[in-house]
Amino acid sequence: MCGIVGIADAEGVSFPLYYALFALQHRGQESAGISTFDAGKLHNHKAQGLIAEVFNRDILSRLTGSVGIGHVRYPTTGENRPENNQPLNFSFKGHIFSIVHNGNLVNSTRLSSEYEDEGHIFATTTDTEVIAAIIARELTRSESMEEAINLCMQKLKGSYSVIAMLDGTIYAFRDPLGIKPLCIGKTENGYMVASESVAMDALGAQFLRDMKPGELIRIDSEGISCRQITRSNHTGLCIFEYVYFARSDSVIDGVLVYDVRKKIGEMLHQEAPVQAEIISPVPDSGTAFATGYSEASGIPFKEGLIKNRYIGRTFIMPTQKLRENAVRMKLNPVRGHIAGKSVVLVDDSIVRGTTSRRIIDLVREFGAREVHFRVGSPPIIAPCYLGVDLPTRKELIAHNRPPEQVCSRIAADSLHHISLEALIRATGHAPEDLCCGCLTGCYPLEIEGERSNCRSIDFVDGTYQMKLEI
Repeated sequence: MCGIVGIADAEGVSFPLYYALFALQHRGQESAGISTFDAGKLHNHKAQGLIAEVFNRDILSRLTGSVGIGHVRYPTTGENRPENNQPLNFSFKGHIFSIVHNGNLVNSTRLSSEYEDEGHIFATTTDTEVIAAIIARELTRSESMEEAINLCMQKLKGSYSVIAMLDGTIYAFRDPLGIKPLCIGKTENGYMVASESVAMDALGAQFLRDMKPGELIRIDSEGISCRQITRSNHTGLCIFEYVYFARSDSVIDGVLVYDVRKKIGEMLHQEAPVQAEIISPVPDSGTAFATGYSEASGIPFKEGLIKNRYIGRTFIMPTQKLRENAVRMKLNPVRGHIAGKSVVLVDDSIVRGTTSRRIIDLVREFGAREVHFRVGSPPIIAPCYLGVDLPTRKELIAHNRPPEQVCSRIAADSLHHISLEALIRATGHAPEDLCCGCLTGCYPLEIEGERSNCRSIDFVDGTYQMKLEI
């Protein structure tokens, strides 16, 4: 899970890229970067840290140009090291090439070995560089970026939403199953692509539509054009976009995330009603769930926990020790709301269980009489190979444990996860169009050692093109 954005706008792009990345900061907090193209030259700045730590007005002023791409990183493939910060930038055969990527390839090791056998040297440990290497090699052969990306997509296996910049032209493409989101917007003097629609909202841009799985978008001085590279008989959008990753005010593949989360909260009450005095979210991702639960149950919504806005998202912190230590700094119970009360805490998920246990212990420490835990996702029983830092089965608290054992381990008075059927229903998508691998152990593409309900994917005639209807 990372946040990516590309903008082509005649008025300049460095500050718009900065604001767009700020809106996508929830998707990655380890590093940030922007590359722009101006008069045949590349301007680039990237570093580890949050957007506000990496950039300032002087730096942004030096990133001149009307075309650029940006990235906020949450590391999956490739350690959190400076050389892995994105955008990755290259020069070859008179071309200037930059690339950002959200997702995770499951065949990156095989592909990198194949290219190393042919003499290619990799400077990073990211699968993004593997994508760049494939495009660069194919580009030297075909001299067509569109055909290079076409051939690249035939080699890649996994999840990927990619934005690339070649000599001042932006290209964006999304994997055939659409596992990671990517959408298109219209700025005042150009166009943009980004991981979520909130990036467009931040700029006052017009959200046009989501990119189609398997689609290639080109943005240049003449406007925007679209080409369908692949087609699949089903999609595989990551269901956790609706549960946790996306901002509640984003529209992901045509569905407002807030509405999904509120509906999940309503269904949680229908599946597991409980006698309690307040409904409290675990902020922020639990807020919409708790709102739905409160409205459906008639039990008052009150904030039993207040979030310190200056602490990052604990789920995407790189080590378990940091995640645990951050809980008390991040969340402070409101004694007046919970002391002596029976409380329903509503959260988005339970992964290892240690954070949930610390939160429940905190609420009890501040006087709650009972703590009932309600969770907006089914039990996570399997790892994610497609861009989420979900650990091995051994580390997952719900793996091979019935709910009552998990309830005991997190010290709750009761525990209920939303059922998978209800969660899927809340998204409005067909079951076969979602990736639920971490919840079922069955993945939408072939992964060695795992079960798969792999969809058929066809590469379509390379001449199929269409103009975007505004």
